[in-house]
Amino acid sequence: MNGAPRIKGWCPGALRPMMSGDGLIVRVRPPLGRLNPHQVSGIAALATSCGNGIVDLSNRANVQLRGVAAGRYEVLIDGLRALGVIDPDVTVESRRNILVTPFRNAGNANESLAEELASALAATDAPDVSAKFGYAVDAGATPVLQAAPADIRLERGADGNLLVCAGAHRFGKPVTDGEAVSQMLTLARWSLGHGTRMFRVLTGGTALPQGFTVPRQAAAPSPKPGLYPAGALVGMAFGQIDAATLDALANLGALRVTPWRMLLIEGADKLPLHPGLICDPEDPLLRIAACVGAPGCAQAHAGTRAVARNLARYVPAGKTLHVAGCAKGCALPRAASVTLTATAAGFDLIRNATADAAPEQTGLQPNDLPNYLQKALS
Repeated sequence: MNGAPRIKGWCPGALRPMMSGDGLIVRVRPPLGRLNPHQVSGIAALATSCGNGIVDLSNRANVQLRGVAAGRYEVLIDGLRALGVIDPDVTVESRRNILVTPFRNAGNANESLAEELASALAATDAPDVSAKFGYAVDAGATPVLQAAPADIRLERGADGNLLVCAGAHRFGKPVTDGEAVSQMLTLARWSLGHGTRMFRVLTGGTALPQGFTVPRQAAAPSPKPGLYPAGALVGMAFGQIDAATLDALANLGALRVTPWRMLLIEGADKLPLHPGLICDPEDPLLRIAACVGAPGCAQAHAGTRAVARNLARYVPAGKTLHVAGCAKGCALPRAASVTLTATAAGFDLIRNATADAAPEQTGLQPNDLPNYLQKALS
């Protein structure tokens, strides 16, 4: 394939799938980011019967079924609808792009506010933003979702009061529980009136409306596999899990899908022993992001995950590696310590930037990569 990657301008959903190199991509947005055991088992079965048995976790805490045959799509949708995990129509699905902190107690403000926001986004007068526009309900004592993609965030300030926040802007607007959702939607309409995505509006120099005066708290450290008050957090290489492993997790309890491409087993007090999971917080595979690559993606210039596995041992603690099939860099929209971007001529090596940035080295072949990577990370 030659030329620049094609930017679709929209994200796949369950009701608006996207064709890729291995079939349809069907992305499910679990309500409140949670799947009960019946739903987990059902999705695993549908991934096998309608797709290629592979499930990806996205950085928006979505569950993505891959390799879905066009002739099985309607069967899949009927199955997902019966499980209660998709929306009534594509408009509501596109709007309901909500991250909820996985570290929450059942019935607390995070859940009630997220439920209120989901209901408001389903209303006919909700702001008609793009399917890439997202919200984060991150109202625990300390925010944990600041590195996850969201245009509008709900956090707590240092004084414990709620703040509505715009993207990565350093200041938030104080709100009460009762007005939080309406203020989030007001900010979404404001953003829509100035363009599309919040980061484009802010980087374009547009000042926020009045009231954004309270400094935001710093985020908690990025979570790693381990035990937490809410349950057991487990990882998987590149956020990909096979249907059999997913089905095995259904026996352990409800799952909360996270934007860190990990799953939290709700209420679990021990880590599961399963070969398809990463439970060691120091596993080097957790330091690597890699898209599906070729042949799964028609735009990718090379396979990525075999390359990434071979390079994992060279990535020390505190460093990150992104292996991208093309310059879109879908697996990691932010900078990594080193990014290797596949091109028609080989891999470009980029330091401390995204997959589309100017490279320091070009045309590297797989056998060259360990040497160049170690030098770049030293």
